[in-house]
Amino acid sequence: QVQLMESGGGLVQVGGSLRLSCVASGSISGVNEMRWHRQVPGKQREWVATIAPDGRANYADSVRGRFTIARGTGQNTVQLQMSGLKTEDTGVYYCQLIRGGVWVYWGQGTQVTVSS
Repeated sequence: QVQLMESGGGLVQVGGSLRLSCVASGSISGVNEMRWHRQVPGKQREWVATIAPDGRANYADSVRGRFTIARGTGQNTVQLQMSGLKTEDTGVYYCQLIRGGVWVYWGQGTQVTVSS
């Protein structure tokens, strides 16, 4: 079993910054693809960013240039540095790990609220 734990959410004003972290633990080995998604009540979960095992990063158009995804100190830790935050960035942010290209695991989410 694999567990993901997100942290770092909170309340921030428009234009501010936050850094989210996600730590994976359990039955995993090697470096796996990890992603961030977000969800606003009443809307579908939205993909935000991906970091591949080789370090390549991809971003949704809505966050490109403002958010940066990077590996943490552990093999299966990931951070999301968010800058220039907008009210539309408000939501619950979820970390996802994809093991072996097949098994998908989710964290419980961390709330990010951007106030004007």
